[in-house]
Amino acid sequence: MQAEKLVEKIKQLPPERVAEVEDFIDFLTQRDERRLTQAAMLTAEDSFRQVQDNEEDAVYDEL
Repeated sequence: MQAEKLVEKIKQLPPERVAEVEDFIDFLTQRDERRLTQAAMLTAEDSFRQVQDNEEDAVYDEL
């Protein structure tokens, strides 16, 4: 759907419905950001494990 069509549909809504649309857009944005954060954490996990999993740092594993 083109943005112009979406804008026109939103303009036809009463204010309380526009607020719901805005809330839903915020929800979608947060969900996408959360997925990106989780993906970045999983990607970095192996790198950190390689750096921290060594004999020199083994003493900290026992704390």
